Amino acid sequence: MNEALAKGRCIDLGGVLKDLARDGILSRADAADIAGARRSRDEALLHPLEIIVAKQLQHASDGRPLTLELLCQWLADKAALQLAHIDPLKINVPAVTAVMSFAYAKRFGILCIEVSREELVIATMEPFDNSWIESLEQTSRRTIRRVIASPADIKKYSLEFYSLANSVFGAGSSTATNAGISNFEQLLEVGKLKDADAQDQHIVNIVDWLLQYAFEQRASDIHLEPRRGKGKVRFRIDGVLHLVYELPDNVMTAMISRLKILGRMDVAEKRRPQDGRIKTKAPNASEVELRLSTMPTAFGEKLVMRIFDPDVLLRSFSQLGLVAEDYQQWQSMIKRAHGIVLVTGPTGSGKTTTLYSTLRQLATDTVNVSTIEDPIEMVVDAFNQSQIQLAIEFDFAAGIRTLMRQDPDIIMVGEIRDRATAEMAVQAALTGHLVLSTLHTNDAPTAISRLLDLGMPAHLIKATLNGVMAQRLVRTLCPDCRSEVQCDPEAWHQLAGDCKMPKAVFQPVGCLECRNTGYLGREGIYEIMPVTNDLLGHISAESDIQQLRDAAVSQGMKTLRMAGAQKVAAGITSIAEVLRVSPELGARRPTGTQPVNDND
Repeated sequence: MNEALAKGRCIDLGGVLKDLARDGILSRADAADIAGARRSRDEALLHPLEIIVAKQLQHASDGRPLTLELLCQWLADKAALQLAHIDPLKINVPAVTAVMSFAYAKRFGILCIEVSREELVIATMEPFDNSWIESLEQTSRRTIRRVIASPADIKKYSLEFYSLANSVFGAGSSTATNAGISNFEQLLEVGKLKDADAQDQHIVNIVDWLLQYAFEQRASDIHLEPRRGKGKVRFRIDGVLHLVYELPDNVMTAMISRLKILGRMDVAEKRRPQDGRIKTKAPNASEVELRLSTMPTAFGEKLVMRIFDPDVLLRSFSQLGLVAEDYQQWQSMIKRAHGIVLVTGPTGSGKTTTLYSTLRQLATDTVNVSTIEDPIEMVVDAFNQSQIQLAIEFDFAAGIRTLMRQDPDIIMVGEIRDRATAEMAVQAALTGHLVLSTLHTNDAPTAISRLLDLGMPAHLIKATLNGVMAQRLVRTLCPDCRSEVQCDPEAWHQLAGDCKMPKAVFQPVGCLECRNTGYLGREGIYEIMPVTNDLLGHISAESDIQQLRDAAVSQGMKTLRMAGAQKVAAGITSIAEVLRVSPELGARRPTGTQPVNDND
């Protein structure tokens, strides 16, 4: 190590600047400017590397930006230690916070990030300060393995982990965890954590952390699941569930009670399912809505919160992955003056997002757009929204009947679940309204079978149905780490049948940006079936779904797997991901027809 850097136990700015200049990373002029600059009280509390990064300088030799990542790697090389990146989803917070106190961690600039039977992995921002190692090895009876981590990450996660652990301990040891949580505002301002030693309302602090953490991790759903003697907190991120924390059962109960109060739900009622809604204000000042749903289980109430970020829910069609020919077909169906347009797919396949984005496009000043939902997914002032109330017999069918007297142009029905709703939707379409709705079917042709099963006459389906779009969400490959490989013929044949195979495809690798999953974000794949004159002849009371599917494919419909194959060939997703989310049923494109785009 360089002499200047190792003068004392703690790193000082002057020593770091000298060594950076000596190593050709920082110019001597820039080093002199930083050394001579006056610093505020807040700047004086920063780590030397953070002070340098704040100046937004460039590498003296190659012109790269001097990022905190680059400087931390340089420091790790100097100290002959590994550089670690803290992933909060992979850290056992109760275990790491039990190793040492917050005051001790803050004093030495360290944070435990991994605990095993024989070893503690300690992240440090002061690699030359070894004064704490011996005492910690004695108290923990484990060996210490040090790693370098970003000073900003150590400070951030130290505060979050110890604040959470302190609140969980305080809530768990309290005899009245529900006390004082009955009178809170509907609008929450999350992200206002105080120092871990401050006396906070424990449950409030835990809920605040939970929401802020979910927003940071791009979660779409939060699951609070009671188990025997404990409760699990899980996030769904890019369609996959991740275990976040395990809480004592009494703390979990208190958290659910607080969230029910905020969602204007009956706290005392734990025997029947309930729905609620919370609007939160994130640290970046954006307002995010959460839809709450409770359900009684063997070990208590389970609560699931679906997060509706306006930036996500109201996306453009290109952001949804609905482009080119698919976009044109969808537009041709929704631009008609009347008829029914259906979106199908399982829960979590993006149906609501597609419909809301469509309604935003259609809702001009000259058009009356009205919705009937269960519940209202997100409040949008561009159109009129109503929520069904089964307690007063205001269901989908009654809602459509009422909306037809409200002079609507476009009606959106949350879901066609029964014959009465289907009949009213058909009546609305026959009387000159455009009706958009959803069905739970695996693919587009099956929607016709579903309508027949609900008791709809075939001639009315033929008269009103404009088209059906089935969709799924596939995880998109991380652009920073995806790698190009030769296409596996067997896997390609399973996906796309006899269609022309591309020379190469991309596969996930994993990096810091995507949390080593290889995927970042999601995009839709679509199976669009316009009801054309040729297709009408195949719709009857005795319709064979396979024949209907074959007819739709022969007229140009791409099945979900074929749509996924196009995304694979374009390098957007992987074969394994498309096979994971798309149904196996569906006709293959006949041999010799137009192949998917090759990427050579």
